[in-house]
Parts: sequence; structure tokens; C-alpha cells
Amino acid sequence: MSKLLSKYHKPDQGKRTQHITPETANWKYVHFAVYELAVGESITLPASENETCLVLVAGKATVITPLQQFEHIGERMSPFERKKPYAVYVAPHEEIKIVAETDLELAVCQAKGQGNYPTRLIAPQDIGSEQRGNGNNQRYVHNILPDVEQADSLLVVEVYTDEGCTSSYPSHKHDTDNEPQETYLEETYYHRLNPSQGFCMQRVYTDDRSLDETMAVYNKDVVMVPKGYHPVATIAGYDSYYLNVMAGPTRKWLFTWEKDHQWVNSEEYAAKHTNR
Repeated sequence: MSKLLSKYHKPDQGKRTQHITPETANWKYVHFAVYELAVGESITLPASENETCLVLVAGKATVITPLQQFEHIGERMSPFERKKPYAVYVAPHEEIKIVAETDLELAVCQAKGQGNYPTRLIAPQDIGSEQRGNGNNQRYVHNILPDVEQADSLLVVEVYTDEGCTSSYPSHKHDTDNEPQETYLEETYYHRLNPSQGFCMQRVYTDDRSLDETMAVYNKDVVMVPKGYHPVATIAGYDSYYLNVMAGPTRKWLFTWEKDHQWVNSEEYAAKHTNR
């Protein structure tokens, strides 16, 4: 099995089903975890140097920090309802308690912070959305914490891709600190499939193919992208959702297309599929 693939496991004693750290991923910036709680259960995340973005993937909860309390947040019971999520940005050095008010699937996105921004609720009305791509390369995006919103390091976005389509495509990369052309950003993909027994494909590869991994990704698996291109392809019968977390030395999303496939962005490609 690829070292870039973290398989889902049932909740451990701490209610955690995924746990990606810089040490386990062999990188510097991104921390990512997923917790599954039953109604009435709670977890407490210790204060650290990291800023945190909590994303309620599914379910409702109350989030408590030393200075803030966000009660009864959450609306969707499944990400495939395609409603915008509730999220909470938490500043560094704050303990966080989360109490599940329904069964809860909670993503904890973290990277080192500088304490420049206060803890705040990110409600659905605060989250931008957009349709990207054409033809068999269409996807729908919720920009939870994009680079135009306040954070020190984190970038967080969720993406929907219908069956038989590609996303994170044409292939692009952000593994070189070379502004204004490109920024270095590590990235995790938390995948969900509908129906849940399905799978999708994700490839992670570099120009020189020193890294070239293709993975069958199942429901609630995580793919780590330390460098290179990283397209996703769905399979007939199964829709895809994934939650992306990115962080690096500069909080800008600047990337480079792979030249061979950039033509899929062209008006010619768009027109070809519009006329079908």
C-alpha cells in the first residue's frame, strides 16, 4: 500500500479515525484528524501552537473555547446533502471542547499559527461557493477558509465531483516556493464516497516520476500530497466529496498546471462539451 494513503479505521479510544501529523507524513506544516462521536459524547483538544479549523463534515455540536462558545451549530447530516458546512476557526493556545449533539463527523485541520486572528464561527453564509470546469471535468467547491479570509497558515476547501468526472484536474502542483508563479503547500484529501461502498482513484506524481503513485481510495480514507500533481477521478455509480487542507510557508494558493493537460481548460474543450 502506498505510504501516501491513510486508511480509515474505526474510532480509537480517543474517538479518532484519522490522524496525520508532520511526523507521520514526513513534512512540516499540515496536521489533520477526523473524529467520530455519538450523540452526547465529547472530546477536548489541548491548547497548542497550532491554529485550528474545525469542520463539521456531518452532524451538530457545541464548541467551547476559553473565550467563546458556539452552541447548536451544524445543519447537514451528510456531506452529500451539499449544504455548506459550519466551521470554527480557533486561535493558537486555546483548549477546545466539542460536544456532539447528534452523531458527529468532525475534521480537525491544523497548522502552526502566529495568533494574529481571534477565534470565530464560520457559518454557511460566510462560505463562498463556485462551479469549476466543463464537461467531464466539472466540480463544485465550498471555500471554507480560502486565502482571502483571515488565518495565519491554513487553507481549507471542500469539493464535490459527480460520478464519471475528474477534479483537481487538469493536473496542477504547488510544491515550489517560487512566487508569484507557485507556492509550496502540503495538502491532505479526506475522501467520502456516495454510496459508501464506492471508491475513486487518485494519482500523485512529479514531472520526473521519482514520485508516481496511483491509489484506489475508499470512503473516509486520506491521501497525503507532499509534492507533485494530484488529480482525482470518480467511478461510474459513485459521487465524490473531499475535504482539502493546505499549509506552507506562505499562505497563498499559487499553482502550476501540467503542460500536457492544460488544454482541458481551453474554450475549445468547453465548447465541445457544451454542444453535446
